[in-house]
Amino acid sequence: MIKPYHETAHGVLYHADCLTVMAEMAEKSVDLVLTSPPYDNLREYGEGKGYAFTFSEFKCIADIIERLLVERGICVWIVSDAVICGSETGSSFRQALYFKDIGMNLNDTMIWVKPSFTFPESVRYPQVFEYMFILSKGRVRCFNPIKDRKNKYGTCFGKNTSRNAAGKRIELKKNKTQDYGIRYNVWDVNTVGQYGSKVANDHPAAFPANLAGDHIASWSHPQDLILDPFAGSGTTAIACIKTNRRYILIEKEEKYCEIAARRIDSELDQTDIFRGEA
Repeated sequence: MIKPYHETAHGVLYHADCLTVMAEMAEKSVDLVLTSPPYDNLREYGEGKGYAFTFSEFKCIADIIERLLVERGICVWIVSDAVICGSETGSSFRQALYFKDIGMNLNDTMIWVKPSFTFPESVRYPQVFEYMFILSKGRVRCFNPIKDRKNKYGTCFGKNTSRNAAGKRIELKKNKTQDYGIRYNVWDVNTVGQYGSKVANDHPAAFPANLAGDHIASWSHPQDLILDPFAGSGTTAIACIKTNRRYILIEKEEKYCEIAARRIDSELDQTDIFRGEA
């Protein structure tokens, strides 16, 4: 196995191509895959050159992900599409459908609404979201729904009636809704002020730690193993440490590995201070 670039009690970070590392991992060893690939070459890798993430390479990665996931394991695939020659590429849909072709279920198509857009469009509305495909190897093994949606009607409502033994209609105690209900599948998550944003902003496409943390909390259990094959600035590891999960990160660009390692060390230092272990 390739030697880790960075290692802690919570997990490992590899500086390598994800296909190389994943090919050496044990079958059915991963509980959850959480990642955002370099879709449509929108990220810059090495010397400012676009990384050619082809559909052929995607298929190889998807095939290995399916092999590595435990039965009923889940993959959270966060993607978007570039606009080329006046048309969106549709790569996100092709990828989701390929996962289905290899036997995985498309459990949910979620939306991440971002707070801003890169540049105005003259012929279409500004793009402010990304897809978050929730793919499962069979029926999902775990779902811990986040309940932070304030219910509009949080008080007693309606009348419940029944009849007693004598046939007289009586009014029963009114029902009361819960103050908060399950969050919808459209998540409005701000990237401004996210944990570690100062170092994370050195990466062109870092997603927020709370976005990663909410997915990890939703689709896994404590001590589960989480894999991010396109680790970038290490946000998945930060979320794993915060939620008591284990992680395997893979990143091919060393400058991003450096950022991820610094963020992980900083998070662990803060955790030690919180626990009084510093």
